[in-house]
Amino acid sequence: MQARLGSSLQSWLQSWIMRNWQKRGLWACALWPLSRLFQLIVSFRFGLFVLGYKPQTRVEVPVVVVGNIFVGGTGKTPLVIWLVQQLQAAGFNPGVISRGYGAHADSVVVLDTASQASQVGDEPLLIAQYTNVPVAVGRDRVAVARCLLATRPEIDVLVADDGLQHYFLARDIEIMLFDQRGTGNGWMLPAGPLREPVQRRRDFTVLNAGTDVPLASVPGMPADTVRMQLLPQHVYQLCDPKVRKPLTDLRAEKMVAAAGIGNPQRFFSMLSAAGLRCSSLPLADHFEFDAQTFMQIDADCILITEKDAVKCRQIPVLQNDARIWVVPVLAQLDSGFATDLLQMISEKKHGRSPA
Repeated sequence: MQARLGSSLQSWLQSWIMRNWQKRGLWACALWPLSRLFQLIVSFRFGLFVLGYKPQTRVEVPVVVVGNIFVGGTGKTPLVIWLVQQLQAAGFNPGVISRGYGAHADSVVVLDTASQASQVGDEPLLIAQYTNVPVAVGRDRVAVARCLLATRPEIDVLVADDGLQHYFLARDIEIMLFDQRGTGNGWMLPAGPLREPVQRRRDFTVLNAGTDVPLASVPGMPADTVRMQLLPQHVYQLCDPKVRKPLTDLRAEKMVAAAGIGNPQRFFSMLSAAGLRCSSLPLADHFEFDAQTFMQIDADCILITEKDAVKCRQIPVLQNDARIWVVPVLAQLDSGFATDLLQMISEKKHGRSPA
């Protein structure tokens, strides 16, 4: 109970900060000098790589980085899963590397069927379970890439889950992801939500937002932005995944939606758009569930994300809680994006520069 209250307080604080990062108000303006200093430090560090004072390591297969410059969650994991599935369908043998946020492992770990979220992180575990491709995690992306390629030599393209700012690993394609908050107030930390300047180069810009959100209303989005929508699929019972039903068929007197993701409101809004009336329980990103998490919750039905499900599944009390239902989402992107991306990857793989 105490952990849940602490998480709720942390979630409220994060929400307050995010609201203030959407505007250039008094609080943001007071921090603007520090933001400029941070920008100078980031630009200086990047310059060291450009000028060769800091070395970049290039591995023998193309590397595609999916990341963001907006702090917090923007929906990278569903995009990585979509990308891996597109690569598989096109005949590639992809592998995934990740930092593994929240992972406690100090060295490189290649995931297997016995991997625990506490050791490898929730997002890499979800990617591995969804795609069945080799996934490795570790702090040093270069070491992780080398280890995965050494153990799985059939891999012919690497997808880096996050890591735009990890310049030690050379990359061939960069995909930068935003959600409906866009670039916020356009300032860097701590006056704004950005890790790097808005004008930072990238190969593709992807916006995770429904068609009800006009592109022009999202700050900082270029005209060639690719739209991604996360569509809810049939929900399933955590204790018995074979029990599935349409999300709209869920009917219960008391329903609670819980989300330990970077932007919980996105999950709650999706459920509301589907016509469900739920009480919201926002949790801190990468929330550490335990047997007590839902014990005091008065609800007939508890809806959680798949990212949270990989952790709840490894806790017997939660695993056997028949009230818990998992809401999967499917990433849907503009039709031409996959074609352009796969063509660019193929050209990189065969040593040709994109046209």
